[in-house]
Amino acid sequence: MGEAAVAAHNVFVYGSLLSDDVVRVLLNRVPPSSAALLSHFHRFSIKGRVYPAIRPVQNRHVSGRVLMGISDPELHILDEFEDVEYQRTRVEVSLLESSDKLQAHAYVWSNTGDPNLYGDWDFEEWKQVHKESFIKMTMGFMEELELPESKPIGATYESFYQQDDAEK
Repeated sequence: MGEAAVAAHNVFVYGSLLSDDVVRVLLNRVPPSSAALLSHFHRFSIKGRVYPAIRPVQNRHVSGRVLMGISDPELHILDEFEDVEYQRTRVEVSLLESSDKLQAHAYVWSNTGDPNLYGDWDFEEWKQVHKESFIKMTMGFMEELELPESKPIGATYESFYQQDDAEK
């Protein structure tokens, strides 16, 4: 087995990927995970979107979890899912169960001065209001990803939610 196939990454998640159902659609499994805290960042809502963004903010923190044992192909899927709006960044998180520090990847919102970031994003509200449709959109993304000319997640997201709104 090649070295790339066994590379294991830790990925800090803080939004829709807190849902095991979304992770299962993307990775075909739910990897082991641990509750974690990312210091000096804030989780924002994004105007017109149902998922959040994080940006560095002193004296704030973001709760989430670390997905462990992510393979290179799985990391590639997550990179495609997060699209160009996010930059995969190395961060240090604190595990809540042990207070141990751990290096992990996190997807940080690329646009540093984005006026569409505001307030706080609430996972519990997302689960109640958006989870079901987000899982359907994620399934569509995975089908697109397998096509030779797949479109980016932003385009999948836009077309899915425009279609979803038209059906209401």
